[in-house]
Amino acid sequence: MDKMMDNRWFLRSTALLLAFLLFFSVQAEDNSTGTTDNSRTSEVIEDVELEVYHDNSLMVSGVPKTADLHLNGPVSIVQTARQLEDFTLFVDLRNLPMGEHQVPIQTENLSEQLNIRVDPAFVNVVIEERVSQEFRIDPEINERMLAEGFVLESVAVNPETVTVTGPKSMIDAISFVKATVSGEQGVKESFTTGARVRVLAEDLTKLENAEIEPQEVEVDVNVVEYSKLVPVRLEPIGEARPGITINDWGTATEEVRIFGPKTVVDEITEYVIEVEASSVTAEDDTVEVELEIPSGASGVSPGQVSVEAETVIDEAALIPEDPESTDDTTP
Repeated sequence: MDKMMDNRWFLRSTALLLAFLLFFSVQAEDNSTGTTDNSRTSEVIEDVELEVYHDNSLMVSGVPKTADLHLNGPVSIVQTARQLEDFTLFVDLRNLPMGEHQVPIQTENLSEQLNIRVDPAFVNVVIEERVSQEFRIDPEINERMLAEGFVLESVAVNPETVTVTGPKSMIDAISFVKATVSGEQGVKESFTTGARVRVLAEDLTKLENAEIEPQEVEVDVNVVEYSKLVPVRLEPIGEARPGITINDWGTATEEVRIFGPKTVVDEITEYVIEVEASSVTAEDDTVEVELEIPSGASGVSPGQVSVEAETVIDEAALIPEDPESTDDTTP
């Protein structure tokens, strides 16, 4: 044994073996370190909802609805946070006075082994007095919904007012409160429907952070066929019966209403009532005239008018009526 230990080749072999063992030991340690570095990962969780902690008697504006969360850390922990999403992003305004503030977005229930970054990191908020005010609703409807020849006669809303609650600056900016009716085109009949209430600024932009009560109202839409009142003009035609002289004509109906497409009705400036002069008799100087619907129109109201004739009767010139047209009999 002592001779083997004294052999220089044995010593060289042993030294070489130890060198190999040291080399592989260092390699194994390097590989282990590399594996640890490669087990970390980065992840972005987008559009995480923000919680806002504040005094409920005050109103807050300027806080975005969501923020992006950037995570860096061990793969398993990042994946767990991604899958469970049991963390919270929030801004805490409970101890701040009214006014403008820049506050950080904070996180809750995330592992300390993670490197965390929130985008945006800070938000500019305004804390204001909470104000409620009553406003009248302006109901409206897009008249392009109506069928051709029909028009909007009236629009009514129930209830007529709503209560809007929000930051004082927003309440002061309200110029219009509208309930807009929408739907299919070709409407020919009146109807009632629900409509959501919107609060708008002077430039018609919708104001956010408004609490509206009620949020939806009933709108009564009264649709009628287009029409126009026009004066009447009497025009006798034909000859009066023998023995009857007609000096003048008159009617209590001074105007009639014409219905139909606007392009047609608007061209009509008067309605001519033609009266058969021969229809006036010695016994009856009042004539009932059926009114015809003008070409292109859809209707006329009233459909019949009474026309009176101012007559002078010459008894000697009257032609006796045909005996066969009477019911008189000789006893």
